[in-house]
Amino acid sequence: MACHSLKHRGEELLGAVRGEGVPDVPWISGIPLLHPWANRLGGFGYTFDDRVVVLTPGSPDIYIEEHGLPLHGLRPAVYGWTVLESTDRRLVAGRDYTGVAEFPFDHRLEVVAEVDEQALTLETTLTAGARPVPVAFGYHPFFRLPGVPRAEWAITLPVGDRLLLDERMVPTGERVAAGDLDGPLGDRVFDDAFTLDELRGPFVLEGGGRRIEVAFEAGYPYAQIFAPAIADVICFEPMTAPGDALRHAPGSVAPGETYSGRFSVSVSSKT
Repeated sequence: MACHSLKHRGEELLGAVRGEGVPDVPWISGIPLLHPWANRLGGFGYTFDDRVVVLTPGSPDIYIEEHGLPLHGLRPAVYGWTVLESTDRRLVAGRDYTGVAEFPFDHRLEVVAEVDEQALTLETTLTAGARPVPVAFGYHPFFRLPGVPRAEWAITLPVGDRLLLDERMVPTGERVAAGDLDGPLGDRVFDDAFTLDELRGPFVLEGGGRRIEVAFEAGYPYAQIFAPAIADVICFEPMTAPGDALRHAPGSVAPGETYSGRFSVSVSSKT
C-alpha cells in the first residue's frame, strides 16, 4: 500500500532515493506504508502477549538495513490489498493479516485516502482479532521541491524531544530536548527520531513559491526525519511508536478494538 504520485501545478512533489547501494524496495519512494513496524528493530526477535517471535535473518519477507537489522516491516504488508471503494476523490482499501509467522497477531488494516483541491489525507485503522495486537506502523513520505536547489529549501520541524540513538541507529531509551531546528535545510542531513510537539503546528517544506505542510492529525506521536545527502528529498515520517518498539512494551489494541492514525499533506502556492 503506497501513494506513488502527488502533483501540484503539474509538477511531481514525491521523490525517491535511488543509486548504487540503495536496495530496490517499496519504501524508497512515494508515500509507502510501513507495517507491522516502522524503522529498525534492534534484533531478530521480540516478545508480546507472552508470545515469543523469532525472525529469520534470511527470510525473503524481511528487509535488512545496512547494520544487518530488520527494517520497515514485512514485504507481505505491501501486497494483497483489496479496493473496497474508489471514486475520483476517495479510495478505501483493506487487508487481513492472518497466519503471519513474523507477526502472529491477527488483525485487519484499512486505509482511507481522500483528496481535495489542497490536501491529501490518509487515515489508517487497525482492528485487532482475537488477541491484542502491538501498534508500531508508520509511513515514509518522500517530498521534493522541483526546480529549487536543496540548499534553498526551508523546513519547519514541530518536534519536542530527540530520541537518542546508538551506533546502529536504534533508540537507547534516552531523550534530550530537540531545540530549534527550523530554517534552511542547506547542507544538513537527517536520520533522526523525535517526539511530536502538537502545539507547534505542521511540518513544513517551503521554497520556490510553494509550501508543503504535513500535519500529524491523530495517532502519530512520533516522527522520523530523513534527509539524506545522496538525494534531494526530505521525509517527515508519521510513526505510531518509536523504532524498536516491538521489543520494548509497545502500545497495543485490545481484541476487537481499533487504533487509527491520520495525517494530511496540503500544498499551496506562495507569491
